[in-house]
Order: sequence, then C-alpha cells, then structure tokens
Amino acid sequence: MELTSVKQRFGIIGHAPALNHALNTAVQVAPTDITVLITGESGVGKEVFSKILHQLSRRKHGKFIAVNCGAIPEGTIDSELFGHEKGSFTGAFEARQGYFETVNGGTIFLDELAEMPLGTQARLLRVLESGEFIKVGSSKVQKTDVRVITATNVDLMEQIRKGKFREDLYYRLSTVAIQIPALRERPGDIPLLFRRFAVDFAERYSSQPVQLDAHAQEVLASYRWPGNIRQLKNVAEQMSVLAPYRLVEGDEVRRYLPAESTARTLPIALGLPVGSEDMSERDILYKVLFDMKKDIVELKQVVARLMQSAAESGVEMPSRAAFDHTTDWTHAESVNRPVEADVIQGPSEIVAHAMPRRVVFEDQPAVEDIEENFSLEEVERRMIEKALRKHSGKRKYAAQELGISERTLYRKIKEYGMEEG
Repeated sequence: MELTSVKQRFGIIGHAPALNHALNTAVQVAPTDITVLITGESGVGKEVFSKILHQLSRRKHGKFIAVNCGAIPEGTIDSELFGHEKGSFTGAFEARQGYFETVNGGTIFLDELAEMPLGTQARLLRVLESGEFIKVGSSKVQKTDVRVITATNVDLMEQIRKGKFREDLYYRLSTVAIQIPALRERPGDIPLLFRRFAVDFAERYSSQPVQLDAHAQEVLASYRWPGNIRQLKNVAEQMSVLAPYRLVEGDEVRRYLPAESTARTLPIALGLPVGSEDMSERDILYKVLFDMKKDIVELKQVVARLMQSAAESGVEMPSRAAFDHTTDWTHAESVNRPVEADVIQGPSEIVAHAMPRRVVFEDQPAVEDIEENFSLEEVERRMIEKALRKHSGKRKYAAQELGISERTLYRKIKEYGMEEG
C-alpha cells in the first residue's frame, strides 16, 4: 500500500523523512502478528500508529482496545487485563472478564507501558510467550489469541537499569520498534498540520478558517512544541475562536504559545545532562530550588559589597522613606556579618533563601538574611493541589499539567492523604 493512501485513510499529515520511515515500517509489519513497540514523546500520535497496525492486519475484523496503563491504579490493573473470579478480593462481587479474554482474536494496545507494575509485567510476558493467562483468584489456565502492540514515551533501557522494567519483557516486546518523530523534528509539516486543524475548527464553529502569514509560520516552526501535535491542535483551536482577524501575524501567534517548560531548558540537574532520562520530577525540583538559592545568595553578596563600599567611601545612602512607597521590607541585621551559603540538607530537603523582605538604608548599611526551608514533599504537595484546583479536581488534566501519569498522581494523592472527602 502506498504511503499517500495510508496517510489519507488515517488522517496523517506531513512529508518529513522520519515520519515516512515510521509509516513504511508500520505498513510492512502490519500484516504479521509480530509484537511492535512504538516509541515517541507524548502527543506525537502513537495511538494512530497502533490503529494502522490493526486495520492493515488480518485481525482488522476483530476487536481493538487501547489501554492506558498509567491511568489504571496498581491494585486493579491485573483484574482489568486478565479478569478476576468472584470473591478474589474485596469488592469482587462477581466474576469479570479481562481485556485479554474479551479481545480474543483482536488487538490490544498497551499505552504508557513503563507505568505497568513488575508483577503485571510477569503476567504479560507469559501471555506473549505462550498465549496463557490466569485470572486473579483463579488457578485455571486460559488461552488467548491476541496481538499486543505497546507504546512508551520513556527510555525502557534506563527503566531496566533502575529495576523498574523487566529486561526479558523488553526484548520480547521490541521485536519491531517504531520511533515516531517529535513535532519539532519536522518543522516543515507544522504549517500543513495547522491548516488542517484550522479548517476542521472553522467547520465546527461555523466560521472562516484562520490563516498564518509568513512570519507567523516561522514563529510556529521555531517553537519547541513540548506537547507535540496535541499542543498544536489546541493552539489552532484557541486561535480559531479568539483571534480577532482571520489572517494571523507573528506577534499575534506568540500570545497563544505558552512559555516552554523550565525542565526542558535547564542546562544541568544534579550533574545530569539535558535530556537524560534520570531527570525525574524530583530532580527538576531539586535543580529549580538549588538555582533559586544560588541566585539569591549571589544577589545578597553583591548588595552587601556595594553597601559596604558605599559606607567606607562616605557616600550617603538613601533614606528609608525613599523606599517605603514601593517596598514592603523590614529591618535587618548588619552586613558586617559574613554572607555564607547554606549547605543543602538530606535527600528529602533542600534549603533555599527567600528574598530579603526589607532593606533599610540608614546610618549603617543593613540587609536582612531570612532563610526558608523548602521541604521537597511540601513543594510537591502544593503543586498537586494547585493543579487539581486549576482543573476542578479532574485528575486526568491535573496529571497532564504536572507532566506525570494518572497512576502516579493517584499514588501521590493517597501518599499525601489528599483523597476527596
């Protein structure tokens, strides 16, 4: 089958060589029952490729189901995938079929594979090796004929090194690997995708489609797009509704592009290079707080030196009244005390300096040295609470805001005792 017809059938837009290579691989492997591992960042369209693999296979008339492993709580994922017997656990009031039983003869797409617990990974390996599984609470071996397609946005080899993913399962799943390029790696496709989204939203909202001038196209092409195609689609929808004119210029486009994530621009986090998979959310928090501490300490040292120099040279300092109308700062200790950086404490706590609340320029130069201890758990808790409030308690969108899976968010909510009453 030609790539052009595949793109038209499944709504794929773009001509980037990396995209065409991924599509060619999918078309070639689709007619077989080979297990496929789809990799790529969040929002690049991994589920679309799973549907291509199913629709072009001999199983196209069978069932297809997409399972987000990160959205299923760890305690219930075995039941969801393999089923359970009545009374096998609290709340199991009746027997239930799992996906591997109900989709027999079809295709299962397991997204966010890296979030799957180790115990469930062992059960999955048995299905792949022998086609056998056992329901939760049962001792009866059952057979199934299901093709498994998996996807992940993390480095599974790194997860193996951390002991979070089974090496034998990785090699069983990655018989064929399909890497989908990020949107920033195919800038020439961005105007084409935007045009398609703009036309679709114009039809939905009964309006004229927005168009981009040359400068606006350059702005979109140069943006990093951390959310990939999903983010571009959201931006196109915003512009379709909110743009005052149907021809959008470059400066106008920037209003709809959020600031890129700090995590993507940090040069180093605890000695790790950018892009390293070792950079967890916790590592990023450490880095942000550490940089905050370092910057404020340096600022205090500069202010102290300037004020000390001014005092020694007899320069008259501004009065307190000169600053009271624009500041809310309070009295302070003498800068004659040496300014020293604090030491970062244990693995769960990092010390960062707050800005001086008030600097008073009187007879003696003075600067306040106030410190705050930032508990990493407290920072994490506050971020979660803020995201949940922003999205009215909807955990799916809160998890997307925080850049973590729903299952990780669910675990954090339980860990911090934040369950809704």
